[in-house]
Amino acid sequence: MNAGQPVRVGVVGTGFGARVVAPVYRETPGLDVVELVTARDDAAVAALCARRDVDLISVHSPPFLHRDHVRRAVEAGHAVLCDKPFGRSLAEAQEMHDFATGTGVVNFVNFEFRQHPARRALRTLVRDGAAGRVEHVQWSVLHPWWRFDTERPYGWSFDAERGGGWIRLSGSHLIDFLRWTLGDIVDATGAVRTTISERVDPDGNVRACTAEDGYTAVLLTAAGPTVTIDGTATSSALRPNRLTVVGGDAVLELTNENPREEDARIVRYARDDAEELLTFAQGDTYMSQMCQWAEIVRDAVRRGSADPDTPTFADGPAVAQVMDRLDRSAMRRPERSVDDGSQ
Repeated sequence: MNAGQPVRVGVVGTGFGARVVAPVYRETPGLDVVELVTARDDAAVAALCARRDVDLISVHSPPFLHRDHVRRAVEAGHAVLCDKPFGRSLAEAQEMHDFATGTGVVNFVNFEFRQHPARRALRTLVRDGAAGRVEHVQWSVLHPWWRFDTERPYGWSFDAERGGGWIRLSGSHLIDFLRWTLGDIVDATGAVRTTISERVDPDGNVRACTAEDGYTAVLLTAAGPTVTIDGTATSSALRPNRLTVVGGDAVLELTNENPREEDARIVRYARDDAEELLTFAQGDTYMSQMCQWAEIVRDAVRRGSADPDTPTFADGPAVAQVMDRLDRSAMRRPERSVDDGSQ
C-alpha cells in the first residue's frame, strides 16, 4: 500500500483493546480505527473481518477466542495482530502461525514490551558485551495486583482451561524478552502456586481459581546461560522489578524503582566498583512504548513485511512452547485441607 496512506484498523476487544490499544491507534498518525467490537459477539467480529475498508485486524480478545478471531481475519486477507499469550497452548499457537504464514498476510504478536526503553537499552548492553559472556539471568517481578484488587471478579484470567494464569498473562512478555536477548530457550521447569484459590464471579457465585497467580521458573537457553524468574500477582507489597544479568566480566542490573511510573535505572557492577549507566525518568511510560509499537505495526503493514526485530506469529509458538514445558514439568503446591493445621 502507499506509504502515505492511512492504515485502517479494526479492533476486537472492549477490555484492553478499548482501554489502551484503540486510543493509542487513534493518537498515532497514519492509523485510523474504523471500528471497535466486543470479542464476545461472534457476528460482530465476523462482520468486521468481512469489511473491505480494513487493512489490519487487531485481536485483543481472551486467549480462548484467539484462534477463531485470527482465522477470520486471515481468511479475509487482512494483516493481523494478536495479543499475547497467543492462544491457550502450543498447539493453538502453531495452528495460528501456520495458517497466517501459509496465506502470506503480515502478522504480529503483541509483545509490546520490546519497546520499553530500559529493556531495549539493557539488551543492547548485553549483546555489546558490557557484562562479558552471560552466565545467568535472574528476574524478580513481585506485583500485588491480584491480591489487593478485591473487586476484581472471577474471569478467564483465573481459569487454566481458558488460557489464564500469571505465566501466560505476564510471564509470556518476560520469556519473549529473554529469547529476543539471549536466543532460544530449550528447556523449562519450576514451581507454580495459586495463593488466592477462590474468587466471586460477576453473578455472585464463588468459583475455584484453577490458574496460577505465582510461579518460579528455571530456564535453560541454547547458548548456555541459565535463567530464574520469580513472578507473582499476589505479593503483599509492590516491589521494584529487578532484572540481573550475571556475566563473566560484570553484573548488569535493571531496576524499576517505581513500577507504576516506569522509572528505571541500569547499573554495572564490577569487582571493585559500581557505575550507573542509564536512567529512565517518569516520562518513559508504558503508553510511550505503546505509541512506538503502533508506529512499527503501521509501517510494517504499509511495507507488507515486518523487520527482524518485530515480534510476529513465529514468536508466538516459540514462547508457547516454553510455557507449555514449564506447565508440564512444574511442581505444584498441594491443596491444603481446612483442618491440616497449616497456617
